[in-house]
Amino acid sequence: MMQQPHPDAAKILVNCAVVTVSDTRTSETDKSGQLIQQLLLDANHSIAAYAIIKDEPTQIQAQIESLGKSANLDVVIFNGGTGIAPRDTTYDAIEKLLEKTLPGFGEIFRFLSYQEIGSRAIASRAVAGVYQNKLIFSLPGSSNAVRLGMEKLILPELVHLVSQMRK
Repeated sequence: MMQQPHPDAAKILVNCAVVTVSDTRTSETDKSGQLIQQLLLDANHSIAAYAIIKDEPTQIQAQIESLGKSANLDVVIFNGGTGIAPRDTTYDAIEKLLEKTLPGFGEIFRFLSYQEIGSRAIASRAVAGVYQNKLIFSLPGSSNAVRLGMEKLILPELVHLVSQMRK
């Protein structure tokens, strides 16, 4: 475990939304969306919203814009649609809306993925940033990728990043 540069302030409750982008998943078959929710709950955060939407840029953007209006929401975590197949539009839809980007998220995610799956990691378009004072994370849809992103990047920094957003 790497040492943090400075300890986080008091633990805060982070209100999260989880959005699965998929043309085929249902709430019963959405293992990655369920995993994100479980990891957030295990870390004592709350799930304020959960949705499964089609991999359509207009639906993805409408979801972000709708969640962006929610005053009690801190974080939106997307999974799915980050590859390069014609139906993978999540990155393109989200990236256009971000007011600030966190390039290190995608860079480190791909580095960690590379250590697990090799050069195939270059196809991942994981991205993170800020929209309407909400943190937005977008992970690939595979449960292994979700676990990696959540355990190694999102959960260790969530309280710190939300604290920064609330200043």
